[in-house]
Amino acid sequence: MFSRLPVRGARIVLRRLCAAFAVFAFAAVSQSAHTQDKTPTAPPPALVQVAEAQQIHMAPTVWMPGAIVSRDDARVAAEVEGRLVEVADVGERVAGNDPIARIDDTDLKIEFAEARAVLLRERAKLQFAEQERSRLQGLAGKGLVTKSRLDQARAERDAAQGEWQVARARLDAAEDRLADTVLRAPFAGVVAERYRRSGERVDVGTEVLRLVSPESLEAQTRVPPSSLPHVTIGSAMRVRANPSETDARVRAVVPVGDDRSRLYEVRLTLDNVHWPAGTVVRVSVPTAKPRSVVAVPRDALVLRQDGVSVFRVGDDHTAQLIPVTTGLADESMIEVHGDIAPGDRVITRGGERLRPGQPLKLMPPVKPKP
Repeated sequence: MFSRLPVRGARIVLRRLCAAFAVFAFAAVSQSAHTQDKTPTAPPPALVQVAEAQQIHMAPTVWMPGAIVSRDDARVAAEVEGRLVEVADVGERVAGNDPIARIDDTDLKIEFAEARAVLLRERAKLQFAEQERSRLQGLAGKGLVTKSRLDQARAERDAAQGEWQVARARLDAAEDRLADTVLRAPFAGVVAERYRRSGERVDVGTEVLRLVSPESLEAQTRVPPSSLPHVTIGSAMRVRANPSETDARVRAVVPVGDDRSRLYEVRLTLDNVHWPAGTVVRVSVPTAKPRSVVAVPRDALVLRQDGVSVFRVGDDHTAQLIPVTTGLADESMIEVHGDIAPGDRVITRGGERLRPGQPLKLMPPVKPKP
């Protein structure tokens, strides 16, 4: 009986090992089946902002330097000679016809008084000559005065009248010179520079100060001959004065080139800007005629090592990666060549980490600021 115990124990151990192996095998098979049934999770929809591709007219441009200038910019000069007794200070604002400088008028007052006295004298001579002619004409009707004497009286009257007219003209000239001792503002503006000071003597034509209107401002630039045929009155151009930018309209084109630079002056009207005169600007000048292109916002471009592309919104609201090449550009739009048509919705925001085929959730359109 005791000799059979080891064989029986070996069988029990063997049965337990088989049961454990079966349990392990079943667990392994179940884990494998569970792993095979598990599928990868799809990425969540990406929140993006979109815009439409457009068919627009664009032209190649070049940025030319320019400046803000005033249409009313005058160097006011003296019209009579004399010593300055008063000059407006730099930065002083004046209204139209306000005095901005004064010249000593002592000598001109004396000249005016003398001219007025001469006029009174010539008026008395004229009155006497007219009375004499009238008296002699009455006597000649009675045959008491010869015809030659009457003709002499008429000639003296005409000469006196001429002298009176000369005296009156001299009085008017003296009065004008006296008024010219006060230099008046030709328009409302600001005194930008003073070329002469009180106490200095000036001659006729001597520049005294510079007056600039801060209201009637416009942009001035010069364009090369190749751009002149494409710049017309009324055409729109972009004007940039860092960091701001605005649209402007061509007011005037001067078709006379500068002798040195061979550039042509262009003046542009500005609206709703407050750049002071003298501000340095840059103007976008066309170099060719505009042509029709398909353009997208600049923000739609995706720049990667393998090239430039655009994410388009598919019919199933998934991201489609479209390779493109770029062309003409302005400040907000850029021409693209590729499988992009006008009206296609392209992603302008949220496409940095997009993957082709990823579902999309569109943001509401951004309303322009009033």
